Amino acid sequence: MNDYTSGAVLLFDKPYRWTSFDVVNSVRYAIQKKLKIKGLKVGHAGTLDPLASGLLIVCTGKETKNIEAYQALEKEYTGTFFLGATTPTCDLESEPGDFRDISEITPEQIKKVALSFLGVQQQVPPVFSAIKVDGKRAYEYARKNHEVNITPKTITIDAFEITRIDLPEVDFRVVCSKGTYIRALARDFGEKLGCGAYLKALRRTRIGRYKVEDALDVIAFKENMKASTPND
Repeated sequence: MNDYTSGAVLLFDKPYRWTSFDVVNSVRYAIQKKLKIKGLKVGHAGTLDPLASGLLIVCTGKETKNIEAYQALEKEYTGTFFLGATTPTCDLESEPGDFRDISEITPEQIKKVALSFLGVQQQVPPVFSAIKVDGKRAYEYARKNHEVNITPKTITIDAFEITRIDLPEVDFRVVCSKGTYIRALARDFGEKLGCGAYLKALRRTRIGRYKVEDALDVIAFKENMKASTPND
C-alpha cells in the first residue's frame, strides 16, 4: 500500500463531466476514510475541463509540494474540432452559433492550417477561463457580458496532427506546453480557416512520461479502498 501521508503520485482517468476537483475530493475522502485520518493534503497537477476526459495526476501528502513540477511537463491531447460554428466558451459548455458555410474547405487547407500552429507563439486564453484579470477570474466578467482584455500567453505546440477529416468534424492529436488552452486552439484554428470552430471533444492522453493507459479508474479506486479497510 502506498504511504499516502508521506507522499504518493496517483494517475487517474478523469471521467467526462467530472471536474478535476471532483476527482481530488473523491480520492481524499476515500483515503482519509481508509486510513481513519483527517486533513490529508491532496491536489491535482493541471486542470481538465468538465467536458474533457483523460489523464489527471493527483498528488498526496508531501508530494503536493512537487505539483508545479508536474504541471510544467508537456501535455498530449486528442480530440475533435467542429468546423462552421463557434460558441462563447469555445466548447459545448455553451450553445453553438455564428454558423458558416464550410463547403469550400478542403483537407489540404485543414492540414496546412494545423502546421501553421507549430512552434512558440502567443495564445489568448478563452474569456470563459480561470485566468485572473484585475483580481477577478475572466469568466466572472464573461458571465456578466462585460468586456475583458486578456493578456496573451507564450505557449509551444510541438505536434499538431490531423487524424481524421469528416466535415464538419476534424480529429486531431496535439503535443503542447503548459498553459495551452485547446479550446483557444479550436477557436484560432477556425479563425484561420475562415469558418469558425469549437472544441467538440477532448481527451488528455499524456503528461510528460505519464500515460493515460496506466491511469486508475476513480470509481474502482474508491471501491478498492472500501474493500481493503484496515483492521482496527
